[in-house]
Amino acid sequence: MTKALYPGTFDPLTCGHLDIIERAAGMFDELIVAIMLNPRKKCFFKTAEREMMIKKCIGHLKNVHVTSSDGLTVKLAKEYGCHALVRGIRAIADYEYELAQATSNMYLDKDIETVFLVSKPEFSFLSSSIAKEVALFGGDLSHFIPEPIKDEVLLKLTGKNNL
Repeated sequence: MTKALYPGTFDPLTCGHLDIIERAAGMFDELIVAIMLNPRKKCFFKTAEREMMIKKCIGHLKNVHVTSSDGLTVKLAKEYGCHALVRGIRAIADYEYELAQATSNMYLDKDIETVFLVSKPEFSFLSSSIAKEVALFGGDLSHFIPEPIKDEVLLKLTGKNNL
């Protein structure tokens, strides 16, 4: 059985994240989406909110589960019996950062590989930060945030919803 871990902050989950989850779910027998708590990042959504939002969007994927952690990604992967880390690449800047992370992880655990999935062109510009900014200024979130959580994100960020 092949298992992989897809770590990220997911603050909030974007259409790009969901695309990576769906594609990775087709590549592995089991995929663990791990909400990683990074003390260097100030998240807008609480961990429980992010977990709930992800679960709302992955119900159709029976081999995908959600967890959270504040430790080393490779340690979490080992705990779950994962042999691969899934990472999305949008642009050159992502590749440089992800290459450094993947190389560091190789030193920490030589048995865990990193698999890079290139973003589809329609998501190559998209980040949680951009989605939050669009929401804050009243923009249309249709191409940024998955439909099942779009109104929740808008309500949390602006106090308004589309209803």
